[in-house]
Amino acid sequence: MSCNFDNMFIAVVMHDGRRITKDPKSVDFWTHKLGMTLLKTDENQGSISFFLAYPQPQDNGKEVYEREGVLELVYKGDTEINNGNGETNRGFGHVCVSVDNIEAAEKKFLLQGVRFKKKLSQGRQHDIAFVLSDFDDYWIELIENGIDKKENETNVASYRFNHTMIRVVDVEKSLKFYRDLGLKLVNKLDFKEAKFSLYFLAYYNDDNFEQGTMQYKDQTKLQSLIELTYNWEADPEFKGYNLGPQGFQNIAISGDNIKDHKYVEDPDTYKVELKSL
Repeated sequence: MSCNFDNMFIAVVMHDGRRITKDPKSVDFWTHKLGMTLLKTDENQGSISFFLAYPQPQDNGKEVYEREGVLELVYKGDTEINNGNGETNRGFGHVCVSVDNIEAAEKKFLLQGVRFKKKLSQGRQHDIAFVLSDFDDYWIELIENGIDKKENETNVASYRFNHTMIRVVDVEKSLKFYRDLGLKLVNKLDFKEAKFSLYFLAYYNDDNFEQGTMQYKDQTKLQSLIELTYNWEADPEFKGYNLGPQGFQNIAISGDNIKDHKYVEDPDTYKVELKSL
């Protein structure tokens, strides 16, 4: 599938649709603890969608689908979900929030009672952390973007909804699929000892940008990236995440040259919603 996205609206929107099990109480975690803003609530055929983001000055007056960094939480009653990190269907991995000062943010979250899967002091990497969402145990990675960083302080105005991570089987097929949708490879990280690679894609409106060359510190300041995780010794039984009970639902892309609202599937059966502005 190939699309011409030369005239793509700059503020391309991608959101994560995921099911939550505890009605609006789950939303409180994302707003009161992680500091996101509830932009809009929609009710449709027995489900409730909550649209959240870290608002940016350039987004003032824009509709939900004209923004970057939007998270959609979908409530459909007491639905059993798979958060992507259980024993089966380990395709979706996590979402990521980048913060101005990660040490100060960790202290704040601990005081708020946020549960940590991995603190900064744990594991091999001491510059990232993982927290768990209330009720559903979705993994949220924390990284530092350094935006207006101040010692011993953290300000939610500098937070960004940075990326969504999914695991893939054939990375070349996946890269082609997302590039055909107009995304660019901004960075690639190889971990030889652990035998896996990370590919970060985004809509990046710079004709002179050489794909794969963005510095990590610049990447952390962006929103709405897709992270593809490729394990060099992939499990031959893995056939994508959208099998059985779901938590992660889809990524959504909107643009002014998308004519028809539809869903497509990537090579690993992850759903991508295409929506016109």
